[in-house]
Amino acid sequence: MANRNNRDNNNKDSNNKMTLEEARRKGGEATSKNHDREFYEEIGRKGGEATAENHDREFYEEIGRKGGEATAENHDREFYEEIGRKGGEARAEQSNNSNNNGKMSQEEAGRKGGEARSKNRSNNNNDDNDNDNNGKMSREEAGRKGGEARARQRKNNNSDEK
Repeated sequence: MANRNNRDNNNKDSNNKMTLEEARRKGGEATSKNHDREFYEEIGRKGGEATAENHDREFYEEIGRKGGEATAENHDREFYEEIGRKGGEARAEQSNNSNNNGKMSQEEAGRKGGEARSKNRSNNNNDDNDNDNNGKMSREEAGRKGGEARARQRKNNNSDEK
């Protein structure tokens, strides 16, 4: 209790009024007590829809590029192999018990794709602008791929609605 009192006292201004930081924290705590997960999911969905209505393909390509750059800065090839493997496994789980008619399973395709990507990145030299020396995807490549994927997703969603 003493720690909370000290924190509350530290968040008062010289006139013993609550600071904006403390007011925001208390407001957030009160809101979280009054609303459940579905509430936050709903406002998130509405915000996403409003954003989609107000922005074009270039906007999503740009934020995809920025997100890809940030991800590429923080992850190495093992990360990309792992998410490729997990994606393949998840996709295989979705289509479990379906007849592949002799085709490669989706899990196998994801694993092989991750391995091939890793080998390709390891074997490329510095002349390849999409890769750097430590096996990370370049910012440009990650952003381009993220933007293209988001644009395809939006296009598919729009065609499904019509």
